[in-house]
This record gives sequence, structure tokens and C-alpha cells, in this order.
Amino acid sequence: MMLPRRRFVQSTGAAVALPALWRRASAQTWPSRPVRLIVGQAAGSSSDIVARVMAQWLSERLAQQFVVEDRPGAGGNIGAEAVVRAPADGYTLLLVNSQNAINAMLFDALSFNFIRDIAPIAAIFRTSLVMVVNQSVPADTVPEFIAYAKANPGSLNMASAGNGGPQHVAGELFKFMAGVDMRHVPYRGSTPALTDLLGGHVQVMFDVTPSSLPHIRAGKLRSLAITTATRADVLPEIPTMSDFLPGYEASAWLGIGAPKETPIAILDSLNKEINAGIFDPKIRKQLVDLGGVPMATTRADFGKLIAEDTEKWGKVIKAAGIKPD
Repeated sequence: MMLPRRRFVQSTGAAVALPALWRRASAQTWPSRPVRLIVGQAAGSSSDIVARVMAQWLSERLAQQFVVEDRPGAGGNIGAEAVVRAPADGYTLLLVNSQNAINAMLFDALSFNFIRDIAPIAAIFRTSLVMVVNQSVPADTVPEFIAYAKANPGSLNMASAGNGGPQHVAGELFKFMAGVDMRHVPYRGSTPALTDLLGGHVQVMFDVTPSSLPHIRAGKLRSLAITTATRADVLPEIPTMSDFLPGYEASAWLGIGAPKETPIAILDSLNKEINAGIFDPKIRKQLVDLGGVPMATTRADFGKLIAEDTEKWGKVIKAAGIKPD
């Protein structure tokens, strides 16, 4: 027997409304159990460290445990996919970083769309990259380095922490804007890249500030420029790259995201608490000590940052012909 049209419409409408009602009820009791914060980078990385700082803060603020779970591999795609496939209930979050935005344009065959499938919650901090050279390189300034590179085309090796990573694309942007020819040498992380840079096997690297800072302060590496538009508090004496190449800007950033369709009430609650952490003196100092500039954003502003970086680095990837490993 067929249902009359009115009863069919009513039944269908009720069925469609049930998931929405369930999500609303769940959001009102969230969090009632531990929350996972997945990091797509290795334990001990700057992403992992920042995730643990913020997880501790959120655990205290929301009276529920936030557990950091490292899932490194594939340039962060393994961790990102795990969050994309997780239920949109607020109990699985992603430590988002600039690599995710780059990957959205670097990989052609991902099983997910990062921009579409991850809901931005809040940024945490932005960190500059720093152009560092081995002490054997006869250049104390960016103009001197450019002149030396042009006089020796193809003879300088530029290290990075991985093909298509923030360090790589920052270096490719420099090569394009400075008009120099350098050979890219990718490593599996900053640590082995810095080891070879210190040993003179490669000559230059655009590294995230936190990992290069100890070597700069020890006088083992020479820093030529900061890649952000303004000078870094941890290296106030180092000029910006834009002083020599107007318009140049590159940075790495961290934030938190969630699966799409996570209830807005949960996203808003997390945004509020993360921003509160950004303004907490203790948390702020920890972030600054890591070489970052703390960022308090709305969800919309963080989404705009991700979209703009995706577009920017997509152009560099295309121009340089960068392909994933």
C-alpha cells in the first residue's frame, strides 16, 4: 500500500531532520569524552609541540581530555585523510598547517578535497622562514648571495625538508624572483637537511625559524633574511627578504580544523577557547619561544588564510613544475 503524498512528505522530512536533531543534541553535551587532535607530522616536530601546548590548554578549559595523536606520512596527507573520514561530531580534530594548503595543489589524485572537506576552526600562530647558508658561502647579505649564485649558475645546492614543502616552495619563489639557478635537494625533514647544511654538502636552505635558530645563535649558520613581511622578534637584527626582493613573502602557519559538517556550536566553542589561549600570557610565551607570532582569528579569517595560501603556492608549484615524491 502506498503512502498518501502528504504522509510520504512528512515521513521523509522527519527522516532528513533526524541527523540534524542528533547533531544539535550532541553539540549541547560536547565534549563528554576524550577528543583526538591528529597531527600529520612526526613526534617532536614543531607541529607536534604546538598541538600538545594547545591540547593541554583545551583540556583544562573544557574539562575533558584532548589527546594528541601523531600520524605522519605522505606530507601530512595521512593525518588529514583520517580526520576527513572521521565522524563530524567534534571528537576528531586536525592540527592544520601550511603544508595542507600546499598539498591541495601539489597532489592531483588525493581521495579528499582539503578545502572542501575540512572546516577551519582557528589559527594558532604564524612563523617566518629564514634563509640560512653554510659558513663557507662567501655572502653576508642577500644581494651578495644573488651575485654569487648568478656567477656560479647551477653550482649551489638548496636543501629543503621535503619536496613540495613550505621550505621548498619558499626557495623556488626566491629563485624565480631573484633570477638565480640553484639545484633543489629534498630531505625527509629539517633535521637531516640541516645536518648536511652544517656539513657543507648543501649551501643554502629556507628553513622554519624554530629549527634553525639554535644553529644561528651558535654561529654555525649564517642567516641572511627573514621571509615574512616584517622582522622576527627572535631575530630582530635580520632584514626581511622583501627589503631586497619587493613583494616577497613566505611563512608557515598552524591552526586547527575539523571534519566538514561538524556542528557550528562546537566549532564556535573551539574557536573561542583557542583564541583565549592565544591571549593567555603563558601560552603566548610558549608560542613566541618557538619562533612564532600568535594569531587570533575568526573561523572565516582562518578559512580565508588557507584559501589565499592555496592559491599563492599553487602558482609557484605550477611555475616551478614541482611534483610530489
